[in-house]
Amino acid sequence: MDITELILDDHREQRRLFAMLEQIDRSQTAVLSAIWDRLAAFLELHAQAEEEIFYPVLLQVGIAARRASGVKDETLDAIHDHNEIRDAVAEVGRHQVGTDDWYAAVAAANLANSDHMAEEEREGLTDFRRLAGLSRRHELAVDFAAYEARNYAGVKSVDKDPDEYVRTVEKGLRTGVPGSLSVGSLKKS
Repeated sequence: MDITELILDDHREQRRLFAMLEQIDRSQTAVLSAIWDRLAAFLELHAQAEEEIFYPVLLQVGIAARRASGVKDETLDAIHDHNEIRDAVAEVGRHQVGTDDWYAAVAAANLANSDHMAEEEREGLTDFRRLAGLSRRHELAVDFAAYEARNYAGVKSVDKDPDEYVRTVEKGLRTGVPGSLSVGSLKKS
């Protein structure tokens, strides 16, 4: 197992679920609602799994490889993107399922998520494969899979301040406790 492959698998599933929503008749609101609820929960679970497991170690290996500014920028951007996705998901919930406004909000969430995934696949995952050995990627894959399995029913959506997120991770790295993030301590102000 490799955490970068698990993240890519999640991305494929997210794309598949968005595509399903585009192919279901708008009159089937119960089906649309069920698939959207699954996708919305999955988007948040995936984002938090990355924030708890992947991004702290990306920062750690980037700093060790003297690429701190590059991985810091990637991480700041990813946390910002996760917040945009959370906001887009919340916007979908403000509309009646199956209406034009609902579809427009789903399309906006899809766009925010697609932009994030493309950037992450080009930058963060590529850098991580270059900077972290396969045994480390396997170890993190186990943690990532376990996190998603333990939280299969969903996690609370919490916007995070990107700068505070990076400061907290860097502080943990200096104190020897990387990845010891408390979701509540990273709330967006």
